[in-house]
Amino acid sequence: MSIARLARDGIRELEPYKAAVQVDDTTRLNANEASWRNSGDSFRRPLNRYPEIRPAGLGALLANRYGCSPEQLLVTRGTSEAIDLLIRVFCQAGRDSLVTTSPTFSMYEHYAVVQDAEVREVQTSPDSDFAVEPERILQACDNTTKLVFLCSPNNPTGTLVPGTVLRNILESRAGKSAVVVDEAYIEFAGADSAVSLLEEFDNLVVLRTLSKALAYAGARCGSVIASTDVVRMLDAVQAPYALATPVIECVENALREQIVDETDRHIAQTIAERERVSNRLAQFSFVRRVWPSAANFILVEVDGARELMRQSEDDKVLLRYFGDPLADCVRITIGSPAENDRMLDSLQRMEAANA
Repeated sequence: MSIARLARDGIRELEPYKAAVQVDDTTRLNANEASWRNSGDSFRRPLNRYPEIRPAGLGALLANRYGCSPEQLLVTRGTSEAIDLLIRVFCQAGRDSLVTTSPTFSMYEHYAVVQDAEVREVQTSPDSDFAVEPERILQACDNTTKLVFLCSPNNPTGTLVPGTVLRNILESRAGKSAVVVDEAYIEFAGADSAVSLLEEFDNLVVLRTLSKALAYAGARCGSVIASTDVVRMLDAVQAPYALATPVIECVENALREQIVDETDRHIAQTIAERERVSNRLAQFSFVRRVWPSAANFILVEVDGARELMRQSEDDKVLLRYFGDPLADCVRITIGSPAENDRMLDSLQRMEAANA
């Protein structure tokens, strides 16, 4: 039975917005568009015309990249929109719940609060490198739990969810919850995407993005990959014309073979820099622990986290401090070799000052 049956009442039968028909080589007088092209418009597709309601060509390119069919993918404005859509589709306000880990990406909780859905956080332990324990995830679920969010690699810990753990959760929550695997950082992990499990598990949803590995954070282009029934419902809830013409065209450019090859080289460099920076960080006397990471960042535990943040800010290097439950921790994004050296030099000045 399709996991789509878990969606909110009314959503299952909701039809997408019926926009004006778009047909090439016709006189378009049906959409109240301007009849002239602005002199500042330099895009391949004229901006006086609405973009496609859903960019089919871009969707096909992304489906090819991620190894699914175009019917199993919806292009979204970053994965943040995908998270919002999923919670609005599956969670009845004031009644349903979602389960996730802690610490993890804060937008799961953010959009749950917007929808008035209960959030149940399962704490992970720094002593086990924040590993996900499937038994504890399943214990937190009940018949109100419509969604389980797993960030893999996890932000901000860098922890990868093993395939055996994911399978356990998918099998145990079959017909009960959609299990959402957020793979924003998967390209840095050297691991297979959960998309390969899509045909086996109807309750699997995978989120992908171009923000990290393809260096297109400013384009705000993500994808939600799921069964066709789930994609149809998300499509009905998503606003029409969600992707602007400039975004569609720049992302199409980004998916050219030459640029993808270039991306692979940058990913390899980031992974190598992640190893170098991790080893160097471990040598500072004020660094207590450097956790292993499968992403493009490193989480470190330090003495004097706030002092470190002040020092780096004075040196015009911005790091990320979260507070509880990571009060002594700082997340460091892996930049270019020169940027990483500048960050390490800043920490070296802190080391010298405290000697």
